[in-house]
Amino acid sequence: MRKVTVLLVVALLAVVIGGCRGEQKEQEAESFHFTIYPGSRYLTQVTEVFKQASKIYRPNEEIPPTAVYDTEASVEQVAEFYAKAYGYPNVAPDATNNLSAAKPPAYYRAGDLATDNKGAEDMMKKLGLKTDVSKAVGAYKAAEIAPKPNRPRVTIQRPYFDVTTSQVVDRTVILMTR
Repeated sequence: MRKVTVLLVVALLAVVIGGCRGEQKEQEAESFHFTIYPGSRYLTQVTEVFKQASKIYRPNEEIPPTAVYDTEASVEQVAEFYAKAYGYPNVAPDATNNLSAAKPPAYYRAGDLATDNKGAEDMMKKLGLKTDVSKAVGAYKAAEIAPKPNRPRVTIQRPYFDVTTSQVVDRTVILMTR
């Protein structure tokens, strides 16, 4: 048992010492992590679409860490979870935070699925998606959670339009990206 403990300590020291020699950017990447809302499901196809879109927008840059999940929970429940996880005091009722010039780190907003997806139609074509944006109808509620140095920006929305299936989905989507 004592040999196993010694080996674990030696291995841990090797990892710590080896990690100290890396570049600062590598250290940031290692400490960067996603906080996953409990009970949410990972959306593989939607995540890949966001990654491909990022590559088209910035072809000479590395694709940032990105993950998309959805859940049955409300926008409010998910937004409060992330605000608390990030150490923000609350989620402001809107981006203006009662007409302040500065955006709060966590706030609610609203939008229109048709307007948003009509604006993204060219990108969908570039991605080779056969999305029927005429099916993107209705208003949505959303929340924006500002990133931290080791955590991604979080955008939360319900309902959302799944561009991979051309369907409005009555679940809360969680987009996390650096």
